[in-house]
Amino acid sequence: MEVIYTGLRQTPEMIVSAALQEDVQVIGLSILSGAHNAIVPRVMDLLKQNKMDDVLVLVGGIIPDQDIDALKKRGVAAIFQPGTAMDDIVKFIRANVKGAGVLG
Repeated sequence: MEVIYTGLRQTPEMIVSAALQEDVQVIGLSILSGAHNAIVPRVMDLLKQNKMDDVLVLVGGIIPDQDIDALKKRGVAAIFQPGTAMDDIVKFIRANVKGAGVLG
């Protein structure tokens, strides 16, 4: 897997622009600020506007249990809370990315 790290404090517009330019298959958002209910819906809307419906969106960080269903309804494929093993995240990506055979 190739990982493109865009840095801290990226706006949804910056995230989707980078994803579009790099032709990504997955966007992983790590949110510790509690702003997931503002950032994630905007990212999902921008992906839809850019016809990037095939991009898998993963969210990790401090996400309260009561917010998980709403984020998944917005199109988030998976939420990984603190303590999730990295192997579990990798397995999820490999199992859910189209053409995952190339991810070896």
